[in-house]
Amino acid sequence: MKIKHYLYNTFIIENERVKIAIDPGQNLYLFKLGSLIPKAEWSTITHILVTHGDPDHYWQADRVAEAAKAPIICGKNLVKNVGSETLLVGPRSRGVKYDTHLEKVYPLSVGETVDLKEFHVKGLKAVHGPIKLKLFGLIKLETKPGPGERIGLGAIGFEIKIDNKVIVNLGDSLLQREWEGLNPDILMIPIGGRKVHNTMDEEEALEAVKMMSPKMVIPCHYDCGAFLSRKLNQADADMFKREVEKMGIECTIMQYGDEIIL
Repeated sequence: MKIKHYLYNTFIIENERVKIAIDPGQNLYLFKLGSLIPKAEWSTITHILVTHGDPDHYWQADRVAEAAKAPIICGKNLVKNVGSETLLVGPRSRGVKYDTHLEKVYPLSVGETVDLKEFHVKGLKAVHGPIKLKLFGLIKLETKPGPGERIGLGAIGFEIKIDNKVIVNLGDSLLQREWEGLNPDILMIPIGGRKVHNTMDEEEALEAVKMMSPKMVIPCHYDCGAFLSRKLNQADADMFKREVEKMGIECTIMQYGDEIIL
């Protein structure tokens, strides 16, 4: 099995039977706008996991699903049944509009499990934080998740059981005590919430690592591009790695396109 990373919270988990894409979103940096997962990969993907409806996580989900004829597994609030149709929130729609039809969708609640034969996915609690931005050093903007808001819509984490291993991906989440004792083989954890507190920062992520005692940690969702900023969610990944390794836990920093073999 191998894991490949495409920045933000975008990963591919692949073995000889499946190719799972997590959060096939959009690079939001103005000078690198485009799909985080290269389009050449789209048709070979077998399953799509979406942690929430923000564009850097969800923008290309329906397009990848159509190209690959792949099912989407996501939080239940991204999905609505209208008559006989199952509709998703439109990835590129403004606001919350359930206008995208797909044949294969598995909506998950926290604690629920879906059996996909080749692997199992369980929903974990995830709470997206507010996005706080300062524009031009003067204008302050804050958007909070909530009813009718697109930010963090459908937020959920995933516990993936595949090839006798457990992989946890938390999406964009603040620290949750419910994660204690998960003990995954691989933990994909956001660390870039120091200034824009939509996720954990380095210290909170270290506390989460202590609670979960994984065998390997992959920090993610930091130094992400957005609009004119190359590194909106700044973090000290090297410090985080050192502190994780002091716990006797392996920590792997992955750049765009890097892959590891398990």
